[in-house]
Amino acid sequence: MIDLHTHTTASDGSLTPAALIEAARVAGLRVLSITDHDTTAGFETVTDTARAAGIELVPGIEISAVADGRDVHVLGYFIDPSSSGLRAFLERQRSDRVRRVQEMTRRLAALGCPISADAMLATAAAGRSVGRPQIAAALVDAGYVQTRDEAFARFLEHGGPAYVPRRGTAPEEVIAIVHAAGGLASLAHPGVTKRDDRIPEFAAAGLDALEARHSDHDAACEQRYRDLARELGLFLTGGSDFHGEGGHRVPRLGIVSMPDADYAAFRRAWTDRRARA
Repeated sequence: MIDLHTHTTASDGSLTPAALIEAARVAGLRVLSITDHDTTAGFETVTDTARAAGIELVPGIEISAVADGRDVHVLGYFIDPSSSGLRAFLERQRSDRVRRVQEMTRRLAALGCPISADAMLATAAAGRSVGRPQIAAALVDAGYVQTRDEAFARFLEHGGPAYVPRRGTAPEEVIAIVHAAGGLASLAHPGVTKRDDRIPEFAAAGLDALEARHSDHDAACEQRYRDLARELGLFLTGGSDFHGEGGHRVPRLGIVSMPDADYAAFRRAWTDRRARA
């Protein structure tokens, strides 16, 4: 089984990187990518652990870009985390996340829901990614809402009273950054993002793949993106978007698996590009 979209405590997942590797081993995964938001801190700590577990660990990341004022997530695979361009870019991304957390907590205080940003910002200083999921968790802990979903619905969704937009980097620039770091770029969960009108532009800018298989895509949605990928000459990726056991998308690893043929073609594209470099 193959899962190229997972998260750990380095961003908004509930399992540590080591615990995720163990869960992947138990689930029978043989290929895994840890794609934390705007950070490589998660997978960098468990390369040896994954190897010992017999799991091929694909270096990955999920980068938050902005198009027309809305988030567009780009998955980067086979990246070199030591790339100076990537590191500088991620530092800027983390700085903007800190700005957003500070502003959102100020807005929540004005709405009568004060929470402390100190713990969240301390994790950011350690290289981890912070954002709305951590704020939602803090709202639950403080008793202002019952669930994280309620926190998003009442306060944190786009247009909500505590929502603060990103100072965004265009998807086309993010694609270029992934390529400069030696990787391939895939558009995350396009059925959730709902920007099919922009996908041809992203493809023209060098997008390599579409994430056709995803826990939020039904069979018809997956087929739509398979057809679009074929039309645009793109490869396919797939993953669960696992955030932790009992999570809102999938409760455990192994439920969503990328087809072997899709992974083989995608990996071959990377090795071919590396050979030409």
